[in-house]
Amino acid sequence: MRRRIEQMCVERGLRMTAQRRVVARVLGETKGHPDAEEVYRSASAIDRKISIATVYRTLRVFEEAGILQRLEFGDGRARYEQVRGDHHDHLIDTSSGKVIEFQNDQIEALQEEIAAEHGYRLVGHRMELYAVPLDKKDNGGGSKPGGGRS
Repeated sequence: MRRRIEQMCVERGLRMTAQRRVVARVLGETKGHPDAEEVYRSASAIDRKISIATVYRTLRVFEEAGILQRLEFGDGRARYEQVRGDHHDHLIDTSSGKVIEFQNDQIEALQEEIAAEHGYRLVGHRMELYAVPLDKKDNGGGSKPGGGRS
């Protein structure tokens, strides 16, 4: 995947400095949805001269070029994932921060139907579901499964 990020940079006319290549490598080898601090820790292990400011700038440049997508999951950290051709949604475990990517044809069809019922054609969306594992007690005031909280 690292090569894919570098290839996308070249296709979009970005100059690939050594430090941008390091960030691309880290992003390509990282599973999940890293934040800038995580990218920085991994990048600085490869190149001790790379700064956090360089990582932030590179992430912004990659985002502006349509290579990365910035995600906000309500935990105060911006996270990143590579832009891909396939659509997916996210289920976020609020107790651990784990992010699960999923795709569901029924949900996709329902969203199209809802837009049409209101006189619209859906051109895009992003769905994020926030949850706790069923085997954990929710002491934060949330409802039990089926309790109707939205």
